[in-house]
Amino acid sequence: MKAIWTGAIGFGLVNIPIKLYSAVQASDIDLDMLDKKDHANIKFKRVNERTGKEVPWANIVKGYNLNDKYVVLDDEDFARAAPEKTKIIEITEFIMEDEVDSIYYEMPYYAAPEKSGSMAYALLRDALKKAGKAGLGSFVLRSKENLCLIKAADDAIVINRIRFAEEIRKPTELNLPAASSKPAEMKMATELINQLTTKFDIEKYKDTYTEKLIKIIKDKSKGKLKAVPQMKVVHSKTTDLMSQLKASLGTNRKKAS
Repeated sequence: MKAIWTGAIGFGLVNIPIKLYSAVQASDIDLDMLDKKDHANIKFKRVNERTGKEVPWANIVKGYNLNDKYVVLDDEDFARAAPEKTKIIEITEFIMEDEVDSIYYEMPYYAAPEKSGSMAYALLRDALKKAGKAGLGSFVLRSKENLCLIKAADDAIVINRIRFAEEIRKPTELNLPAASSKPAEMKMATELINQLTTKFDIEKYKDTYTEKLIKIIKDKSKGKLKAVPQMKVVHSKTTDLMSQLKASLGTNRKKAS
């Protein structure tokens, strides 16, 4: 794996030199964009809007539009804004991981220690496990400050980027129901939830869509085509929630997979 960030985790007065690696990989298939006429690849170019000419990466800079005039920024400007955060993930406090709502989670990374930081890395990892807590810190990645959780996962320390509060939209513009549920319906709905409750096991869930799509691609390459199944969302004709809930409780429903 290729490291995407090099720096350190600040744990009190201890600095643990680390490298960050992406903890996820895409499970979807790589589809190219083609011209419908001759199936030639579609290529995107970086074009100067004034001249219409292509601009090489070496000549591209970043700028901020301030009062209709661009202020061009270079690497030193980004580092100057918060030099310590470009190199250190400083743990500012420790919290219970379940205090952070899932809506704030953004991207996980594995933190791997440099050779000189192995002992301190193991100490932080084991201490997090024993305390059952996660560290909260921030760092700069790709010219953006990121809030993050530092937690232990098996033998690794995982850095989970989380969003700031101002990045989460409020649901006030949505048309949400205000009416409260009836006690009898609530009791029945709770029974249904309890009936379908199991211990979470991520290994039970697979990306079956990609697997089936690859099969279709292989079949199509051999001239084998199946009719597209007609799917229709059927809305319940009754508005009687109690009868629907009773029917649901009486059904041995197959778990999702």
